[in-house]
Amino acid sequence: MSSTPSARPGAAPGASTTGNRWLILAGGILVQLSIGAVYAWSVFSRAFQSADSELSLTKVQAAIPFEVAIGMIFVGTFLGGRIQDRKGPRTVALVGVVIYGIGIILSSFATSAGSLWLLILGYGVLSGFGLGLAYIVPIAMLQKWFPDKAGLITGLAVGGFGFGAVITAPVANSLIHNDPAHPAAAFLPLGIAYLIAGVIGAVTFKNPPVGYSVAGAPATNAKSTTVPQVQADFTQSQALRTPQWYLLTAILALSVTAGISLISVASATAVDVAGFTTAGAAALVGALGLFNGAGRILWAGVSDKIGKMPSFVGILGIQGICLVLIPHAHAAWMFVVLAALIYTCYGGGFGTMPSTAGRFFGVSNAGGIYGLMLIAWSIGGVFGPLIVTGLLGKDLNYTLAFTVIGVISLVGALIPLVTKKPAAPVTV
Repeated sequence: MSSTPSARPGAAPGASTTGNRWLILAGGILVQLSIGAVYAWSVFSRAFQSADSELSLTKVQAAIPFEVAIGMIFVGTFLGGRIQDRKGPRTVALVGVVIYGIGIILSSFATSAGSLWLLILGYGVLSGFGLGLAYIVPIAMLQKWFPDKAGLITGLAVGGFGFGAVITAPVANSLIHNDPAHPAAAFLPLGIAYLIAGVIGAVTFKNPPVGYSVAGAPATNAKSTTVPQVQADFTQSQALRTPQWYLLTAILALSVTAGISLISVASATAVDVAGFTTAGAAALVGALGLFNGAGRILWAGVSDKIGKMPSFVGILGIQGICLVLIPHAHAAWMFVVLAALIYTCYGGGFGTMPSTAGRFFGVSNAGGIYGLMLIAWSIGGVFGPLIVTGLLGKDLNYTLAFTVIGVISLVGALIPLVTKKPAAPVTV
């Protein structure tokens, strides 16, 4: 069956060609690659704690900018999702990548003792907010361009986010090595690169035209220029009145808590548990980004085969088992395997949840519904690092820290077993 889209007469010339939607997909992946560099934070975290660094942060201090950034993501996704549903994707994405890039560039000036506040403001507040604005846009937009393969396409888009650290980690490590006393200086060239790449990707963004359709998928509602007509679409307020919205949010929050507990301290853990060198740990963080990205695509595809909820049982269960085992993985190969599985499942949560939310609530208001659901990212992103660093303590008790997180993930694997698709929305 052909997947060539068509538009009603009177649509802008070339507005709905297959070439255009694939170009928009490429732009979405480029934006996600740029903002996905946030997952390379552990490379900077270790450098800021080094005796060579003039900042000389403690482990807890070094986690704060990352935690603030993850916390601010929800503010961005909440606002960005609602605005792009109403006004379109391009402006929201452009504003997001510009704020993100400015925040990273501002962070580059945190080069002396007492300048932790600059990292919190630049990397944490500004970049986290800009990241959230930009992140939600391609997820909501691409489901409208690809109603015939929404799961795969959103998996590819958020896969780009996971791959961001693959590029950034080794580059950042090299830049830090050139000036170990001022590791934050590496943010200047990185921020400029993110800004340029993000803007190039965002300028391709637009919603489908009136009458847009794909063979085998619903046509665009004739009264709207942006949304496909999907049976039983929920508004944001209707979705929030269902227990399913809260169950899905809880599943995502637990998956984030599990995976990000390792991601936030991955570089240090590789050194302390498995004996990696600093350079080797940085290279590993970059390589693990491949699994973060690939997991988003892999689990999105798996969920289309075995079902959404069985997939989340696997995502949470595998993370739980691997987290319990990883403090005992003193052999480098075993550590790599366990870490790769955790990163794959962590990415899988983000790859699977957008299409799950779309299947539960429809895509007409995907930006607002899923954007609000991403409060789970902020909750897990704040509590995961806080719990793991708090339990690690000065004695670096990796067994206690990761066992607790692992058990939480295993218990959370029960939630998908009781989560069912909601009935059609009721207007009140």
